[in-house]
Amino acid sequence: MGIIVAKYPCKLKTSSHFIMIHKYDGTQEKCPVPLVNMRLILKKMAVDDQCVIRINDLASVSDIPKFLIKQGYCYSQQTIANGIIEITIENKKIDSRD
Repeated sequence: MGIIVAKYPCKLKTSSHFIMIHKYDGTQEKCPVPLVNMRLILKKMAVDDQCVIRINDLASVSDIPKFLIKQGYCYSQQTIANGIIEITIENKKIDSRD
């Protein structure tokens, strides 16, 4: 139900930096709360950070992917169990010119 942030080290080229993986469990909340919380997390994310959210509210399952597509985020979605959807979002926006 809360927002969890974990740091995982990742080496890129010759330098080392940390990639933040933001985890948010919105399974106990109804739309628009998961969407609002996800947007707050996305604003805080640096390039290459990830956000993993879990939702099961039908409105959120519909609205969140629409928002991500509209804003140009790369994401993947999978069903975990009992109607819980896990969405992994990368902070690498898609270039709409391609």
